[in-house]
Amino acid sequence: MSEALTAKAGSVAIMGVAENMTAVRARIDQTCGRVGRDPGGVRLIPVSKTFGPELIKEAYAAGARIFGENRVQEAVQKAAALADVPDLAWAIIGHLQSNKVKQAVEVASEFQALDSIKIAEALDRRLQQASRSLDVLIQVNSSDEPQKYGLPPDKIEEFVLQLKPFSSIRVRGLMTLAVLSDEQSAVAACFMRMRTLQQRLLDLDQAPGSYDELSMGMSGDFELAIEYGATTVRVGQAIFGPRPLKQD
Repeated sequence: MSEALTAKAGSVAIMGVAENMTAVRARIDQTCGRVGRDPGGVRLIPVSKTFGPELIKEAYAAGARIFGENRVQEAVQKAAALADVPDLAWAIIGHLQSNKVKQAVEVASEFQALDSIKIAEALDRRLQQASRSLDVLIQVNSSDEPQKYGLPPDKIEEFVLQLKPFSSIRVRGLMTLAVLSDEQSAVAACFMRMRTLQQRLLDLDQAPGSYDELSMGMSGDFELAIEYGATTVRVGQAIFGPRPLKQD
């Protein structure tokens, strides 16, 4: 993260959640204006992992209605604590284990990290049992980092064609986490790969689902992601402040 971006991230601690939401939305609007995009085409998902219900309520009061959680169990706990809040939805944005699929189906309105047929099968089976469907995004490892989840870009077309039998899964697009780097060109290269891949899928007639959604960009790089076509940005620290040092 560049020094300027670090300064921005560090400044959120002295502001409230509502003010931070306003500031992030202003940056989205400014970026869209600069690149000729409609700000209404960029969805902001506050990433509430490690932050408690009270801060989520503050973001909700500021207009947020869907929140991103990496861990299913944490989403389940928060959903229970906030069960009386209307129109509150949860996006699971982290790796999903087979033994958490049932809970994910119960709590999630969308799942942004699909990268295996095994999980697709398990999701579809649980969704069929629940008589519902689920929006999903396919996670792409756009930075080719071995420690990251997600499929390499050259495997995505083959993968999406294997999703045809799973009628309860609504494929909406792609998700990625760009490389964490001070080199803007390296981050931009990840976003460019995603835009190129999205276009290939839009041109692939046999591909199930739609591919209008590009979920990419976080607190340190969401403006750059918007320049490359992001339709959803997942922002945590720029809204809620620094995360707790110790996490379960």
